[in-house]
Amino acid sequence: MEILVCARRVPDTSENEIEINNAGNDIERDELVYSVNEADNYAVEEALQIRDQIGGNVTVVTIGEEDSEDILRRQLAMGANLAVLISDDAFTDSDGRGIATALAGFVERGHYDLILTGVEAEDGAAQVGGMLAAVLDYPFASLVNSIEVLDGKLRVSREIESGNREINEIDLPCVLSIQTGINEPRYVGMRGIRQVASVPIPILRASDVGVDQGAVGKAAAKVKRVDYFVPAAGKGAEILHRSRKENADKVLELLAARGGLK
Repeated sequence: MEILVCARRVPDTSENEIEINNAGNDIERDELVYSVNEADNYAVEEALQIRDQIGGNVTVVTIGEEDSEDILRRQLAMGANLAVLISDDAFTDSDGRGIATALAGFVERGHYDLILTGVEAEDGAAQVGGMLAAVLDYPFASLVNSIEVLDGKLRVSREIESGNREINEIDLPCVLSIQTGINEPRYVGMRGIRQVASVPIPILRASDVGVDQGAVGKAAAKVKRVDYFVPAAGKGAEILHRSRKENADKVLELLAARGGLK
């Protein structure tokens, strides 16, 4: 099976203190530490497990600047067969649809049975997977938390409301957005990253993936970021230091006072 995983380079929120810039339209990006989007790690791990089970290849692709190579090398160190960077100034300030359009151009020039994305981007929204499926006219399932490979199709479980699961059979080729927790992504150490340091990573431009520059970038974006703000801090938590019964009575009293009990 030929599997493509779409990954994204994002600010590492565990390593950075995020601040809003003076214009109020973005975060301060100088000196930020970046890493692969957490949900995409689960997608790569799931692709590797499927490949190891039935054979095939795993390709990881990202759209970004040339410094996005670092996350691709991490995925190569995890075990991906190939990594590809799509990098072009034409993609600057693309919205989700623009990114999906660029990825679709890449997919249409390959032969992929299965395309995986993470369930959401840490610095964006859960939208590119569904948009990519729509552009390609492929079947799509979101919030996938288990995959079983059948003959020419997959049986997938997806998380729905109230912690319930929905089971679907979906024809190949298809697009799935992978829920975190579907697996345990394997550890990648510095030794593994050094071993792939010299592996060539192809860099493709917009023309290489057949994308009309008028369909991507700021001019084509239907969604534009207009403001960032820090929500006002609410009141702190109230900690109860009484007996168990007194705490229970106080909780009921507080719930009733706030309309939580009818």
